[in-house]
This record gives sequence, C-alpha cells and structure tokens, in this order.
Amino acid sequence: MSDAKKPSNPLPSATILLLRDGASGLEVFMVKRHHQIDFASGALVFPGGKVDPHDNDPALRNHAEGAEKLDSLRLSLAACAIREGFEESGILLARQPGASDYIDAAASSALAPWRPKLNNSEVGLVEFLTRENLRIACDALVPFAHWVTPVFMPKRFDTFFYLAATPAGQLGRHDGSESVDSVWVNPNEAIEDKRWTIIFPTKMNLVKLGKAKTVAEAIANAKADRIVTVEPKVIQRDGKQLLTIPEEAGYGKIEAPIDMLRG
Repeated sequence: MSDAKKPSNPLPSATILLLRDGASGLEVFMVKRHHQIDFASGALVFPGGKVDPHDNDPALRNHAEGAEKLDSLRLSLAACAIREGFEESGILLARQPGASDYIDAAASSALAPWRPKLNNSEVGLVEFLTRENLRIACDALVPFAHWVTPVFMPKRFDTFFYLAATPAGQLGRHDGSESVDSVWVNPNEAIEDKRWTIIFPTKMNLVKLGKAKTVAEAIANAKADRIVTVEPKVIQRDGKQLLTIPEEAGYGKIEAPIDMLRG
C-alpha cells in the first residue's frame, strides 16, 4: 500500500456529555460548531476535542481528584474531557483542595478569562489549576462510549465519551469562537428537531443516552454497560453504501446512510 493510501492515525480525543434534569426530563448540553471549523462544521455536537500536549503533563496527577485510579492515557483523556467542557461551555468540574463540593456558579463564571487561553493552548491545565488553587474532578466522569473514525476518512479520531452530572447552578454557554450557539436539550428531542445537523456518532450517542429519563438513570446505565469500541464499517445493500456498527455496542442494529459521516 502506498503512503497516499494508508489511513491516517486516529488522534486521541475526548468528549463530555454534561447532563442535568430539566423540564423535559434528561437534558444534555450541546453546542453548534462554527461553520469555518474543519470538522463537523455547523453541526450540533457535545463539547470535545483532541488531547492537548498539556493534558499529558505528569504534574497534572497532583491536581486531579481520582487520578490514582487512572493510568497516564486515561488521565490525559479525562483531563481533556474536563478542559474541553470548560472551554466550550464554561462548566467546570473542579473542587478546591479538600472540598467535597464542586466550585459554584459564581466561581466558574469568574474563571471565564481562562477559557480562550486554554483553548489556544497558551496555558495548560496545570498552570490554570495551580494559579486558581483547584483540582479537576476526574472522579466525576463516567465512561460512556468509545468511537474510532473509519479508516477511509481523511481526519480520524480515537474518541472516548464521558458522562458527568453538571454542578448545581452552572448553566453553560458557548464560547462564541469554535461554537456559535448552545442548547440544553433532551436527547430524543435533539434527534427529532430538523433544525439541527447531527453527524452519525453524535446521533448514535444521543440515541443511547435517550434510553434514560434522568441523570441518575443515565449514569447508572453507563456504569452497568460494557463499552465496546465502535469503528463504523461500510456495507453494500440494494446498491447503496451503508454504515454499520457492532450490535453489541448497545446502539441496536444500525444501518445508516454513509453521508451521515459528514464532518
């Protein structure tokens, strides 16, 4: 196989599904991507992105609750999920040293000037957490899913999805840069609402999340489920190319149009 035809290596990435109980039942925070972003432009997505070099800083282990249960890769993914959640929503899963409660809404709002600095990798989590005397709550994350972009896509990600209950009072708002709108939405209503463009992995994880009616139920389901890695494959049926994923991954028997991978 020539170099031109070799699939690109998937980039380690993390996505966070921030949850709350709302008027319509279970709600998840989602953002609309800026149309100039090179991946999933204009689509409704969960906050997330690729692991930043700062997320691999060994010193981060001293600023993370629950780090003792994570190896270096899992810690970097958890850090990435929390960082991306803060950058894209303003919601921060963090505590002051020795505290059992998350920081409150006023404290998280006061930290807003850090969002673009972290987003642009001008600073890393270690500097941010040290200067603000905080510890990220890796222990608040519940593994939910693991997806790998198909080999035929030009840009590939090895993405771990996490659930987290949103700290009380932290409402969330898009950053106005990578994302231009945000919404708290019931997973099933997000799928049904024709205003939104939703790519295949996002839709499938909304379907999976929508099986729960409350935050507590969603987290309990995730803790009980076995995570099966999903790397969509293409099959031919009735002259059409369709995407399929492992049925044992918990999404049901799926055959979807290949154009749903648009990103």
